[in-house]
Amino acid sequence: MNWIVPHWPAAANVRALSTTRNGGISEGVFEGLNLGAHVGDDSGRVEANRALLQQAANIPGRLNWLNQVHGVAVHPVSNDYDAAPDADAACGRDAGLACIVMTADCLPVLFCDKAGTRVAAAHAGWRGLHAGVLEASIAAMGCEPSDILAWLGPAIGPTAFEVGGEVRDAFLAEQAEAVAAFVQSANEGKWLADIYQLARLRLARAGVTAVYGGEHCTFGEEERFFSYRRDGQTGRMASIIWLAE
Repeated sequence: MNWIVPHWPAAANVRALSTTRNGGISEGVFEGLNLGAHVGDDSGRVEANRALLQQAANIPGRLNWLNQVHGVAVHPVSNDYDAAPDADAACGRDAGLACIVMTADCLPVLFCDKAGTRVAAAHAGWRGLHAGVLEASIAAMGCEPSDILAWLGPAIGPTAFEVGGEVRDAFLAEQAEAVAAFVQSANEGKWLADIYQLARLRLARAGVTAVYGGEHCTFGEEERFFSYRRDGQTGRMASIIWLAE
């Protein structure tokens, strides 16, 4: 099993990672470390994969999984976790409680403050990104945006993320600078979108300028990542952040 660790100047007590599809016991289209319980994989294998990850990464406490709905709700993690709440982001200030989002092309964004006292994780597909899930996550952290570090985890890259003109129009209507994040596709009426650049623009507008990551393409790196756009039925990776005891 292996995962990606952010390269960012986070405080020593901040722990963060993004999984890949490597490792785990799922089979078929879910082969490897599928962590999604909602995609059609055997539930026992998913639970085993989650337990393997928690043990290998030494993640303390219960894992606060979310039922992601492409919205902007932010779930405050706690030890009272029961059923997965409908939310696309999580935040926490207590040591040992992990914030987790799952993706398979959408953009995972991990946040921490420079002092290492609070963390958050957001799931940002284009709908959630446009709706303001990053801004909601920043607000939920309850600190100055200038004190926040953000890391962009593995997502679909700018040469693979084709969208319709209505998506481009929606972003440009809110932020004219977003024009630089779209390149006309070879397919008529379609555009190639750079979700990393769109996220950086939204973060900068919110006051977060210490932004890292954004080097991968889940669609193109087939051996390493699940990709819904590429494969349809597939597994899910997780991006996780917590404060050490």
